Amino acid sequence: MRCWPALVTRRVAPLSDMHGKTVVVTGGNSGIGFETAAELASMGARVLVTARNADKGRAALAALSQRAGEKGSVQLVVFDLADLGSVRRGAAEILELAPRLDVLVNNAGLVLSERVETVDGYEATFAINHLGPFLLTNLLLERIRSSAPARIVSVASTAHASARKGIPFDDLQSARHYRGMRVYGESKLANILFTLELARRLEGSGVTANSLHPGTVRTGYGADGDARGLLAFGIKIASPFFLSPANGARTSVFLASSPEVEGVNGEYFVKCKARQPKRWAQDADAAARLWRVSEELVGLPQHQES
Repeated sequence: MRCWPALVTRRVAPLSDMHGKTVVVTGGNSGIGFETAAELASMGARVLVTARNADKGRAALAALSQRAGEKGSVQLVVFDLADLGSVRRGAAEILELAPRLDVLVNNAGLVLSERVETVDGYEATFAINHLGPFLLTNLLLERIRSSAPARIVSVASTAHASARKGIPFDDLQSARHYRGMRVYGESKLANILFTLELARRLEGSGVTANSLHPGTVRTGYGADGDARGLLAFGIKIASPFFLSPANGARTSVFLASSPEVEGVNGEYFVKCKARQPKRWAQDADAAARLWRVSEELVGLPQHQES
């Protein structure tokens, strides 16, 4: 897979041979995650895909294994990012399966029309798009550090542009007012700020952290009843104009594998190029505050430089 060949005018370095590399892709059973996992496995990587539904995960595993052929291998780990206890169990299984972790791709995410709480009592969009990946990354971080050089890639979105007021620290759970796309945009802002602070903490470790916008992609949004009403209608009407999941996966694969971004840390990418996110996504103080609050919410030791 070459990154955006029709749109990139400069020469893009070839993607790396991933033989001997172990990669984790969350939400690898469908959409962008599936295509990311398939491409990295076809490049020779051992890919651990995560899914919240075992049956869908097994079906995806069969398709991914067929795509990879003899080049790479694919394994399934089942856990739910909406359940912090489940995330802990999933992380433990990953650590048991993988003596080294070269790449973590935080891909899984969703948008919800209506406010729903997780089993932990947190608003689901914020919990699944931010808190779950935050906890997973921290639980795997020691193993990733010991595997350096290594990479952490987080799928964000230009939807962060809608979060002009920044992270709503006084109403993180959207208890006072809920609007699906606003909350989604705030969760994607959280992805970028998380990456900013993570990159700061990883400086000099040989591990890099970068985030990206995949493009507006035809994924499963709305297909499982997550999006309803006007939001679901809008997605249905606009979806013919969206990118395919394969095209949406290009920047994730690029950041996970290309020699061109070796050592690049704390950047936000669009179409395989580093871009400046909105100014509220460059707020180092907000990023550090979000990290501290997130540690408390997921039950990690606070103020610990990971």
